[in-house]
Amino acid sequence: GNERETATRVQRFLEKCSPDSLLTEVGKHGIVATFDSGKEGPTLLFRAELDALPIREVNTFGHRSKYEGVSHMCGHDGHATVLCGLAQELAAERPKKGKVHLLFQPAEENGEGAKAMLADPKFATITPDMVFAFHNLPGYPLGTAVVRDGIFTAAVNSIIIHLKGKTAHAAEPEHGINPALAVADILKGSLDLAHNVPADKNMRVVTTVHVLLGDTSYGISADEAEVHLTVRCWDDGNLRKLERDIESLSKSIADQHDLKVSFAYTQSFHANRNDPEVAELVRRAAQNNGIPLKERDFPFKWGEDFGLFTDRFKGCMFGLGSGENQPALHNPDYDWPDRLTPVGIRIFHGIIKDVLNG
Repeated sequence: GNERETATRVQRFLEKCSPDSLLTEVGKHGIVATFDSGKEGPTLLFRAELDALPIREVNTFGHRSKYEGVSHMCGHDGHATVLCGLAQELAAERPKKGKVHLLFQPAEENGEGAKAMLADPKFATITPDMVFAFHNLPGYPLGTAVVRDGIFTAAVNSIIIHLKGKTAHAAEPEHGINPALAVADILKGSLDLAHNVPADKNMRVVTTVHVLLGDTSYGISADEAEVHLTVRCWDDGNLRKLERDIESLSKSIADQHDLKVSFAYTQSFHANRNDPEVAELVRRAAQNNGIPLKERDFPFKWGEDFGLFTDRFKGCMFGLGSGENQPALHNPDYDWPDRLTPVGIRIFHGIIKDVLNG
């Protein structure tokens, strides 16, 4: 939600590529550049992200972040660079038919950016036939395209369970209602609902991310608590079932301890569902450009808000290996490998040439 300077830099770059249309401030800081052939044909949309992370970078090279506690530790700067490179290709040669939208999205990390762009009235005129995105993948050979039909990334949600009891003097806890035991029961019960087996279509991951109980007033027996969990399944239907199971469990435990309970949800991500025909275009573009291909046996467990696009339009999200020894995403020593940039451009441009240039 704070990508203003990044969006401004990208906008200035795109203006030099002379797109036929350039929408800015879509969903706050989003950008959509359109290259139009002026002829009937399919409409393709390619998406990249703009946002960084609240991580202090430990790298010492010249291009490390200048801003303490803000750094591109997920490679979104590289994804955006690929899309800028694609803009240069389209500036040099417009598609022969149809049109291409290049979408630069803010706020992917908290699941808000795609939702904001899709809800913006400026986006109403954009009706792509197919949508594409990729994410770099540390641990895979540099430049290898990772593809699969069907679900590519998990459905993810974050649950906040709030418990309310009654304070008492710490010397006389029997006069209050302390939620500590309920917190312990909810944590144990929720984790027991997990089934962290990625090869199973009914996979369930439950992760404790934060617990808050009372405060540091040592004379007071706590009356309030919060349990924060992330939950993830391979599809939205199974995720809703897991959420209901956790709510039911929490209500039962709260009743046993005479506590009031309420729930809130945040940072929701739809599953990314790859259309087989659209995924085949990615495979073909990789093969036509001599890029190695790897089929993924089961989806990735992380969330990606491109799922909102594949929920609305036929699409495909794929991966590009960023190196077997590359630091993991969200690590403070991560760095986008520049050699991956032309690979991403070649795949995206290969899709355009296949679909729009015959």
